[in-house]
Amino acid sequence: MKTSIREVSSRKDLRTFITFPEKLYKDCENWVPSLISDEFDTLGDKNPALEFCERAYFLAYQDRTLVGRVAAIINHNANRDWKEEVVRFGWIDFIEDLDVVIALTDAVAAWGRARGCTKIKGPLGFSDFDKEGLLVEGYEYLSPFTVIYNYPYYGELLEKAGFRKDVDWTQKIVDIPDQIPPQFQYTDLIEKRFGLHQVTGSSMKELGKRYGLEIFHLVNKAFAELYEFTPFSDAQIEGYVKAYLPILNKDFISIIVDAQDNVAGFAFCVPSLSKAIRKARGRLFPFGFIHLLRALRKNDSLDALMIGVLPEYQGKGASLLIFKQLHESCLKYGIKQMLANPQLETNYKVQSVFDDIYVTHEFQRRRSYVKEI
Repeated sequence: MKTSIREVSSRKDLRTFITFPEKLYKDCENWVPSLISDEFDTLGDKNPALEFCERAYFLAYQDRTLVGRVAAIINHNANRDWKEEVVRFGWIDFIEDLDVVIALTDAVAAWGRARGCTKIKGPLGFSDFDKEGLLVEGYEYLSPFTVIYNYPYYGELLEKAGFRKDVDWTQKIVDIPDQIPPQFQYTDLIEKRFGLHQVTGSSMKELGKRYGLEIFHLVNKAFAELYEFTPFSDAQIEGYVKAYLPILNKDFISIIVDAQDNVAGFAFCVPSLSKAIRKARGRLFPFGFIHLLRALRKNDSLDALMIGVLPEYQGKGASLLIFKQLHESCLKYGIKQMLANPQLETNYKVQSVFDDIYVTHEFQRRRSYVKEI
């Protein structure tokens, strides 16, 4: 059946774009929807990344039936920093039909070529805070709410459409034992040797006010060499600090600073919200927020959202200070396991951080694809 492509041109079209996966995955037990409100914020006109990004959204139809969607994004800062001309594809979903995949990715490629691009890569978002990487292993697990879940046929059809692997990210499940790991006995020595210490605060609002902006500037330094990373702008940082830091539980936030009170490393974690978001069907209102509040208060699983250490403190034990505080909080709240955030398979320093302290298990693998256009 012939596939036609229509560009999103109205808020009604955008809602159709955002809600398409609900139908596609209605019988999938391991898929977790995105929060609808967050999707509108990210894909709408108020996203601060639009200061340096262009985008277009496409819907695929067969007759009058919606059969796929995709976002086309050009991150001009990333292209400048990585010295390439790439159009990204993201938010890609489709029925099991090669013609649909070709139509969607050709639409992105044509849009990108018209703007001087020579490659198409993805799934990627506007920035590293967006979901990225197609799931290629671990379909049997409930998806974390922070990452992409897709059917196994996605990768197969993309490869048939001419795409090849660019990079992979892996995730691990970290078992949290009831006893304190012996490695933590060295934290006092590390603090004295490098002048580092854990910070405390009465609330996340206080910690966010003191360290929020600096943490994201640390991210810009610590993640600078990672795949397709581009520094967050001041507008992005201010938005993230305002939106997210005040609602996090300070017990699951670990911040270490040097003798001058400059942030040297951090970790952001949150109790797993996947089951709660499934119950809420991706909607906070009228009653969806109740499921999320319950999950935040009582949970046995923790999701690591982001972990970062300044380059000058990497490999010097700074991560032990971070994990010691998180481990103590896990024991306090009855957390039995932590799901590490996706790590590039070539980022051996971060990969070893978990393995040096805990028993870990492979969880999921995600992939970014590339194609010359």
